[in-house]
Amino acid sequence: MTDKTPLDHAHVRAEETGKDEDRLTFFNRLAEAELHLLLESASDDHIVPRLFDVDGVSYALAFDLPERLEAFAGAAPTATLSGRRLAEMVADADLGLGLNLDDAPSAQLLPPDAMAWLARTVAHGPEQSDRRIAEVAPPGQLPESLIVAIDGKLTLAAGLARTAYLAGVTYEDGGKGHLLGIVDPVPGAEDDLARAVSEALVFSGLEAGQLDVTFLRAAQPMAATLARHGLRIDLPEPPASGPVRDPTAPPRLK
Repeated sequence: MTDKTPLDHAHVRAEETGKDEDRLTFFNRLAEAELHLLLESASDDHIVPRLFDVDGVSYALAFDLPERLEAFAGAAPTATLSGRRLAEMVADADLGLGLNLDDAPSAQLLPPDAMAWLARTVAHGPEQSDRRIAEVAPPGQLPESLIVAIDGKLTLAAGLARTAYLAGVTYEDGGKGHLLGIVDPVPGAEDDLARAVSEALVFSGLEAGQLDVTFLRAAQPMAATLARHGLRIDLPEPPASGPVRDPTAPPRLK
């Protein structure tokens, strides 16, 4: 018996409470998870998932621990990929997902419509805006779910930036909102960071548009302004074992 994984904890809580926010948390954990997909066959440029049918619906099989896959299927070809990539793959093929089948607390059959929803959710990226900021203020009272979601997403972005500041802003057009200023992002990481924050909004149960994201260099005056008024969030250093794995990268084959 293995210790409970983040997917196990999230699924158990969602089952216990039945609350929308807890179901969203489970799907967030699923999108973030590194999953091991059971294959029928594999090559460098093509993978074929092993499928099984339940009541006329075809399901791929994936596990969040390699030990769980081995206990279920023994020695078999597998591919390791992020939950968001797997959601896109099975949704494109109109498949469901058999997750952690056997005796894991998170064992379940996720139907094709659930996987299609997850694929659409993680595919919805942020929109660009050219609104100009007139005033920066402390962020005030924010939903705890948003703070937790942002902190969790930025933790996964270890090494992609140094610091972020969350502040309240008033725009020149009179609109008010909140801004997350990400300082000194790694060149080319802006899209991934913006998408991570967009997902934080979705999976915290809040509507898009309640939080804008901007990218700054530490020497810019706005970075100093955000540092004076905003809530500071430090991003962790990348793991010592190697570079951060790109969650959108192709699956690893075994």
